[in-house]
Amino acid sequence: MINNTDSLSTAQSMTTTSWFRSAAPYIHAHRGATFVVAIDGKAVASDNFDNLIHDLALLNSLGIRLVIAYGARHQIEQQCQQQAIPVQYHQGLRVTDTASLAVAKAIIGQLRLELEAKLSFSLPHTPMADAQIRCSSGNFVTAQPIGIKDGIDFGHTGKVRRIDTVAIEQQLNLNNIVLLPPLGYSPTGEVFNLSAEAVATACASALKADKLILIGDDFPDLPKEMTLAQAEDRIEEQGLVANHALLAAVDACQAGVKRVHLLDRTQDDALLQELFSRDGAGIMISAIAFENTRIAKIDDVGGILELIQPLEDNGILVKRSREDLEIHIDSFIVMERDGAVLACAALHTYPECQIGELACLAVSDNYRGFGRGEQLLSAIEHQARKHKLKTLYVLTTQTAHWFLEQGFTAAEIADLPVEKQSLYNYQRNAKVFKKGMP
Repeated sequence: MINNTDSLSTAQSMTTTSWFRSAAPYIHAHRGATFVVAIDGKAVASDNFDNLIHDLALLNSLGIRLVIAYGARHQIEQQCQQQAIPVQYHQGLRVTDTASLAVAKAIIGQLRLELEAKLSFSLPHTPMADAQIRCSSGNFVTAQPIGIKDGIDFGHTGKVRRIDTVAIEQQLNLNNIVLLPPLGYSPTGEVFNLSAEAVATACASALKADKLILIGDDFPDLPKEMTLAQAEDRIEEQGLVANHALLAAVDACQAGVKRVHLLDRTQDDALLQELFSRDGAGIMISAIAFENTRIAKIDDVGGILELIQPLEDNGILVKRSREDLEIHIDSFIVMERDGAVLACAALHTYPECQIGELACLAVSDNYRGFGRGEQLLSAIEHQARKHKLKTLYVLTTQTAHWFLEQGFTAAEIADLPVEKQSLYNYQRNAKVFKKGMP
């Protein structure tokens, strides 16, 4: 008799093992990287904040260099309302008078102490057990007043003038987490209220950080992945109502930050899912395309083999050896996502009769149904036209309808190039289809 508890335990173990195996490439890739994380005041006040602290501690234990910029707008607003201090904003920035600056300094200082306390937590049987995290905070941000804009005096609201990257790097090299409050200091000894988002963006830009992570609102109107150019186009379309987080992401990417991630504060596992899974959990803006289609290289052979093996086992594709793939690798086009091959196709040419054969079209199970097959076919057709081929053929046993939907029509074995006819496998009894190349 099978014990249900044992079965459940085994299933959980397999799930945990699978997750670690799939996360392993990201664990290796992130070690030694510099991440700047901005957490807004509502995230700090949420019930999920302790879990977020645990996740940040885990990142630190994995060798990731962390700078955490925290916000306090939510808490400052609440305190100002309790003290009947007027709250005024213009273009998304607080107008900070003397009274509200006093509130901001008190609240921000209190939050810093609470953050340090949470990062010091290390009791046994908790996610922070034996973490031994050290954190550092200081006058790392030099600021200057915004002054008067649109006739409005912003008072003690400032903007970042300079980031002390030398001091921050020293702390990061000691494996310390750097805490950046939303305050900046002037050479004349004044204190300015800053946006945590602006502090994080300036810091990530100055450090040339590998990632800037902004944890705050959900952005359902934005696609999950955007290149810098696409984000710039979106901002141009939106004009004055452009999302502040998106503006920050563009600024950071333009300054050399490789990737910016926008995460929903209400999603418990968003940070870990975004960093350690291929599809993530938030919105990513990158200086270069996260997913691209290109000519295959010899290093792609392993990924192609892993992709096509299940289809070969099911008789959908003809079996190919590693040696055969290596010889014909220049014929392949791959679709790559964050370094992993998720789709492939090959074009074999017969230039003497201006014919091409589409072969080995495969898309990973997890990425079917999103138009990638059509994109690959389009890339193959583009290559066929470059080779001045007039007809594209394909042989298939189980996907005839899909090719018919893509404009192929039925053909005969006799229509194939003579060389291909001699290699036709009558046991497979594959159907032949063709498509003209205008």
